[in-house]
Amino acid sequence: MPSLTITRLRPTPEQFVQTFGGAPALAHVDAGTFLEVFTEDCYAGWVRDEAELPSAMCPSPLRNPLTGPIYVNGAEPGDRLAVHFVRIEPARNWAVSATVPSFGALTSTQLTASLQPPLDELVWRWTLDLEHGTCTFHARDSDARATVPMDPMHGTVGVAPANGEVRSSLVPGTYGGNLDTPEIREGVTCYFGVNVEGAMLSLGDGHARQGEGETCGVAVECAMNTVLLIDVIKAQACAWPRIESDTHIMSIGVARPLEDAFRIAQRDLVEWVSRRCRLSLMDAYQLVSQLVESPIGNVCDAGYTSVAKVRKDWLPAHDADPTHARLRALALDYLQDH
Repeated sequence: MPSLTITRLRPTPEQFVQTFGGAPALAHVDAGTFLEVFTEDCYAGWVRDEAELPSAMCPSPLRNPLTGPIYVNGAEPGDRLAVHFVRIEPARNWAVSATVPSFGALTSTQLTASLQPPLDELVWRWTLDLEHGTCTFHARDSDARATVPMDPMHGTVGVAPANGEVRSSLVPGTYGGNLDTPEIREGVTCYFGVNVEGAMLSLGDGHARQGEGETCGVAVECAMNTVLLIDVIKAQACAWPRIESDTHIMSIGVARPLEDAFRIAQRDLVEWVSRRCRLSLMDAYQLVSQLVESPIGNVCDAGYTSVAKVRKDWLPAHDADPTHARLRALALDYLQDH
C-alpha cells in the first residue's frame, strides 16, 4: 500500500475562527491528503457544568469556533470539493447542552416574536462513555438518567462563500456552514461547490449526538478528534451541499421558511438523480417523489436545514460518480493502520 499523506491540525486558542471567509489559511494541503483535526465544542470548552452559563463563559462572538480555513491546492471556482469523514471521535468524556433565551424551536425568537418571556438559560452536562459509545443524560430536576448510543457528527462544515462574503460560523448557506444535520457523520462524503481559490474548508461544532431538528437549538456539544480525506473534482460544481453515504445520496437545502428549505433539497435531489440516471427531469421528479426520505436538520438557525435522501440501490442503472467509493476504500486503508 502506498504511504498516506497526513496533515495534523490542532489550533491554538488564538487560531480558531468564527467565520466562513475573511480569514487566512491555517494550512495548505493537496488533494488526497488525510487531515487529523481537533475541533473545539461550540462553547470553546469554557462551559463544563451546570453552573457555567454560556452567556457568562462564552459571549456570542466567541461561539462556534472553527478549525481552518484549510487551503486545498488546485481547488478553483467551478470545482467541487469532496470531504470524506473517515473518523469522528469525541475528544473528552463529557459534553454539554443548553437552552438559550430567545433561541430554539419552542420559544419566542427575534423572528418569531410573542409576548411570552424567554425560556431560562440552563445547562446540562452529559457523560460520554468512549469505550462503549454511549452518552448519558442527567436530569436537572430529579435523579433520572438515560443512556443512549452516541452518533458523532459535525454540525458545522463548509467552504468560503462566493463574492468575498464573510459569514458567521453560526449561519448555514449554499457554502455549507452551520447545517446541523445528523447526516454528516462518520463514513459519508460531503460535497461543496468551490467559490474561491483553495476552497478554504473549515469545520467544527462536534455533536456526540443530535436529534433531527435540533429542537432546543443546542445538541450534545463536544470537542472532536476527526479524520478527513480531501479531494477535488474538477469542473463539477454543485449549487448546494450534498452528501453521499454507502447507501444514499442526499441534497441539503437551507432557507426560511422550512418549506423553502424542503423545496431546495428536493429540487436538487431530483436534478442529481436526473443526471446520474440519465432520466428526464419529470421522470426523475416522479421517481424521487415516491422514494425520498426527508429528515430535518435544524429549525433554529438563521437558515433552516432540510435534507432529501434516496437509496442508491433503488435507482435505475446508472454511471455512478466513483468519488465516494474511491475515498471510502482509501479511508478503510487508513483505518487498518490507525
